Amino acid sequence: MNPRPDSRPAVGIALVIGSCLSLPFGAAVAAHLFPALGAWGVTSLRISIAALVVLIAVRPRMHRWNREQWTATILFGVSLVGMNGFFYAAIDRIPLGPAVAIEFIGPLVVAAVLTRRLMDAAWVGVAVVGIVLLGVDGMIGADPLDPLGVVFVLIAAAFWAMYIRMSARVGRLIPGSGGLAMALVVAAVILIPFGVPAAATVAGDPQLLLLAALTAVLSSVIPYTFELAALRRIPQRVFGILLSLEPVFATLAGLLLLGQQVTPLRIVAVAFVVAASVGTTLAIRGRRRADREAEDTATEPGAHNGPDDPPPILTGPLPVVPN
Repeated sequence: MNPRPDSRPAVGIALVIGSCLSLPFGAAVAAHLFPALGAWGVTSLRISIAALVVLIAVRPRMHRWNREQWTATILFGVSLVGMNGFFYAAIDRIPLGPAVAIEFIGPLVVAAVLTRRLMDAAWVGVAVVGIVLLGVDGMIGADPLDPLGVVFVLIAAAFWAMYIRMSARVGRLIPGSGGLAMALVVAAVILIPFGVPAAATVAGDPQLLLLAALTAVLSSVIPYTFELAALRRIPQRVFGILLSLEPVFATLAGLLLLGQQVTPLRIVAVAFVVAASVGTTLAIRGRRRADREAEDTATEPGAHNGPDDPPPILTGPLPVVPN
């Protein structure tokens, strides 16, 4: 039987927000490394550093893992390579805000497929409006989007959807963060052909090495640890909708660190995205409150669970849908 997510969704929500804050600022720092290392070189260094940090912190006991656990971990690592490598290749060609908006198609598809409540579907629709407006803003603004950059970010979106599914699966199969640690190792091994030249470049430049380490912490260590923990506490469909905060923070990071303009249309799009995230959060809290009230009623004197009574209501978010 697959374990249910933790009964404290507020913690899961906070973890997703922390991830959404960390990732775009890490991407903005990474953009400064592209001229020297290339997008795939930065990806390799970032994931390799993150793998080393998480391995030292976690020390996974993988010798006890079975075939199912190893398969899930390897696929998790493949998703990390595709999601990060193609995204960095995209933001080397198109602005950060529109890139994140287009890439968000991946989690939106996961949220739409797994949604079972009409209200959740409505919030997905609100998020879609915001994402579309962000994309339109990128196409009609002063800087038109590079077609190859759009292709790269669409590929990254597909791997992001895979990442959500495999992260949840690894979280169910492997306790703690051992699965994440080994998935990062798998990703680092796959990226060795890009990592060796990049490592040789940064070895003689402490400033580049510092930026690479900062990128690894902001873009890998913090968000992946937070998201793995979040997926143990909230359903995947809710996780997908809450990630709609990321284009908001990407727009902010682009403004503060890269000098990218924020247009009125982008502000309207951000408002839609924030509304979707806030609405989802309130919906979770409302369902939990109703569940608690129903549970309290069921335990009042005189209450019973006879053959004609409905089954007891489960508190907390719904279980993650198994693969």
